[in-house]
Amino acid sequence: MRIEENEIFNKYFKNLSDKERAIFEGGISLGALFHQFVGTPVNKKSKESLEKAIEESIKNQPFVEDVRVNIKNVEEKYKSLSGDMLYVELTIKVNKIRVYFKLEYIKELDYPLMYIEKIEKL
Repeated sequence: MRIEENEIFNKYFKNLSDKERAIFEGGISLGALFHQFVGTPVNKKSKESLEKAIEESIKNQPFVEDVRVNIKNVEEKYKSLSGDMLYVELTIKVNKIRVYFKLEYIKELDYPLMYIEKIEKL
Protein backbone atom coordinates (compact mmCIF):
# COMPACT_ATOMS: atom_id res chain seq x y z
CA MET A 1 0.00 0.00 0.00
CA ARG A 2 1.28 3.44 -0.88
CA ILE A 3 1.80 5.88 2.00
CA GLU A 4 -0.82 8.30 0.62
CA GLU A 5 -3.46 5.57 0.78
CA ASN A 6 -2.45 4.65 4.33
CA GLU A 7 -2.90 8.29 5.39
CA ILE A 8 -6.37 8.34 3.86
CA PHE A 9 -7.31 5.11 5.68
CA ASN A 10 -5.96 6.54 8.94
CA LYS A 11 -8.53 9.34 8.69
CA TYR A 12 -11.31 6.78 9.07
CA PHE A 13 -9.65 4.48 11.61
CA LYS A 14 -8.02 7.01 13.94
CA ASN A 15 -9.66 5.40 16.97
CA LEU A 16 -7.84 2.07 16.39
CA SER A 17 -4.28 1.07 17.15
CA ASP A 18 -2.21 -0.50 14.37
CA LYS A 19 -2.68 -3.88 16.07
CA GLU A 20 -6.46 -3.48 16.21
CA ARG A 21 -6.49 -2.30 12.61
CA ALA A 22 -4.45 -5.30 11.43
CA ILE A 23 -6.82 -7.67 13.25
CA PHE A 24 -9.82 -5.90 11.73
CA GLU A 25 -8.34 -6.13 8.21
CA GLY A 26 -7.55 -9.83 8.63
CA GLY A 27 -11.05 -10.62 9.84
CA ILE A 28 -12.58 -8.79 6.90
CA SER A 29 -10.27 -10.57 4.43
CA LEU A 30 -10.91 -14.06 5.79
CA GLY A 31 -14.66 -13.44 6.03
CA ALA A 32 -14.73 -12.19 2.45
CA LEU A 33 -12.72 -15.18 1.24
CA PHE A 34 -14.92 -17.68 3.04
CA HIS A 35 -18.29 -16.27 2.04
CA GLN A 36 -17.30 -15.38 -1.52
CA PHE A 37 -15.83 -18.73 -2.52
CA VAL A 38 -17.68 -21.41 -0.51
CA GLY A 39 -19.99 -23.13 -2.99
CA THR A 40 -17.65 -22.66 -5.97
CA PRO A 41 -17.45 -25.78 -8.17
CA VAL A 42 -14.07 -27.52 -7.84
CA ASN A 43 -12.41 -30.78 -8.86
CA LYS A 44 -8.80 -32.01 -9.07
CA LYS A 45 -8.35 -30.39 -12.48
CA SER A 46 -9.51 -26.92 -11.32
CA LYS A 47 -8.08 -27.01 -7.77
CA GLU A 48 -4.85 -25.11 -8.47
CA SER A 49 -6.46 -22.43 -10.58
CA LEU A 50 -9.15 -21.87 -7.92
CA GLU A 51 -6.48 -21.59 -5.20
CA LYS A 52 -4.63 -18.97 -7.27
CA ALA A 53 -7.86 -17.09 -8.07
CA ILE A 54 -8.74 -16.89 -4.38
CA GLU A 55 -5.22 -15.70 -3.51
CA GLU A 56 -5.22 -13.03 -6.21
CA SER A 57 -8.66 -11.83 -5.16
CA ILE A 58 -7.66 -11.42 -1.51
CA LYS A 59 -4.33 -9.76 -2.41
CA ASN A 60 -6.37 -6.86 -3.84
CA GLN A 61 -7.55 -5.92 -0.35
CA PRO A 62 -5.64 -3.23 1.57
CA PHE A 63 -2.85 -4.29 3.95
CA VAL A 64 -2.69 -7.91 2.73
CA GLU A 65 0.99 -8.79 2.68
CA ASP A 66 0.62 -12.45 1.74
CA VAL A 67 -2.02 -15.16 1.38
CA ARG A 68 -1.70 -18.88 0.71
CA VAL A 69 -4.70 -21.07 -0.07
CA ASN A 70 -4.78 -24.86 -0.08
CA ILE A 71 -7.97 -26.71 -0.99
CA LYS A 72 -8.08 -30.17 0.57
CA ASN A 73 -10.09 -33.33 -0.10
CA VAL A 74 -10.72 -32.57 -3.77
CA GLU A 75 -12.07 -35.37 -5.91
CA GLU A 76 -11.89 -36.16 -9.63
CA LYS A 77 -15.48 -35.19 -10.19
CA TYR A 78 -17.20 -31.88 -9.49
CA LYS A 79 -17.81 -30.91 -5.88
CA SER A 80 -18.82 -27.64 -4.24
CA LEU A 81 -16.09 -26.00 -2.19
CA SER A 82 -16.93 -26.17 1.51
CA GLY A 83 -15.36 -24.65 4.60
CA ASP A 84 -13.84 -27.93 5.73
CA MET A 85 -11.82 -28.04 2.49
CA LEU A 86 -10.08 -24.69 3.04
CA TYR A 87 -6.67 -24.16 4.62
CA VAL A 88 -5.61 -20.51 4.42
CA GLU A 89 -2.63 -18.60 5.78
CA LEU A 90 -3.02 -14.82 5.64
CA THR A 91 -0.54 -12.10 6.63
CA ILE A 92 -1.68 -8.54 7.26
CA LYS A 93 0.77 -5.66 7.82
CA VAL A 94 -0.25 -2.27 9.17
CA ASN A 95 2.71 0.06 9.72
CA LYS A 96 4.95 -1.75 12.24
CA ILE A 97 2.49 -4.55 13.10
CA ARG A 98 2.24 -7.87 11.26
CA VAL A 99 -0.51 -10.35 12.10
CA TYR A 100 -0.59 -13.97 10.92
CA PHE A 101 -4.04 -15.53 10.50
CA LYS A 102 -5.21 -19.04 9.69
CA LEU A 103 -8.45 -20.51 8.49
CA GLU A 104 -8.60 -24.27 8.90
CA TYR A 105 -11.07 -26.99 9.68
CA ILE A 106 -10.80 -28.07 13.32
CA LYS A 107 -12.07 -31.62 13.67
CA GLU A 108 -12.76 -31.35 17.43
CA LEU A 109 -15.01 -28.35 16.78
CA ASP A 110 -16.40 -29.68 13.48
CA TYR A 111 -15.93 -26.13 12.25
CA PRO A 112 -13.73 -24.12 9.85
CA LEU A 113 -12.08 -21.78 12.38
CA MET A 114 -10.54 -18.38 11.58
CA TYR A 115 -7.93 -17.39 14.17
CA ILE A 116 -4.83 -15.33 14.87
CA GLU A 117 -1.70 -17.44 14.93
CA LYS A 118 0.84 -14.75 15.83
CA ILE A 119 1.27 -10.99 16.17
CA GLU A 120 4.65 -9.33 15.54
CA LYS A 121 5.79 -5.84 16.31
CA LEU A 122 8.37 -4.88 13.68
